[in-house]
Amino acid sequence: MPTGGLQIAHTASLRAGERRAIRTLLDAAFGGDFSDDDWEHALGGLHAVVWEGGEPIAHGAVVMRRLLHARRALRTGYVEAVAVRADRRRRGHGNAVMEGLERVIRAAYELSASDAGAELYAARGWRRWKGRAWVMAPDGLRRTEGDEGSIQILPVSVALSPDVDLACDWRDGEVW
Repeated sequence: MPTGGLQIAHTASLRAGERRAIRTLLDAAFGGDFSDDDWEHALGGLHAVVWEGGEPIAHGAVVMRRLLHARRALRTGYVEAVAVRADRRRRGHGNAVMEGLERVIRAAYELSASDAGAELYAARGWRRWKGRAWVMAPDGLRRTEGDEGSIQILPVSVALSPDVDLACDWRDGEVW
């Protein structure tokens, strides 16, 4: 396992032991409220991990999703599973993870979104989405009112209308 610093790596480049250590960090950081679906949502993209003494102390991932805005499907870097080990919080590790993820987002995506971390995200220039939220479900477009007000957006290369509806692609578990 890496011994220190920030690592940016695709899920496929992480060894099994590294993935297990990251999952253990996330389970602990979320106090047992990190499900198998949450873990699945964090896989298949790029991970920003801060390592200390061979152990992950901070993590975040960016995966590709499609969001529909004003009749246009946007290539979106969706931020998942951002966490810092409890005894390492307030030392800049969350910002280091977000800086790594935002470099990836700005180079590869039109937009970025996430559904958590409002305080950290706002300090980094993210904006709360004020429009209605939807999901493109297998049975058609469905409103997700419970997610409204919690979606964070980082416009990269597209102009967004905050009054226009925003819809995400379908996935198991929490869709946003």
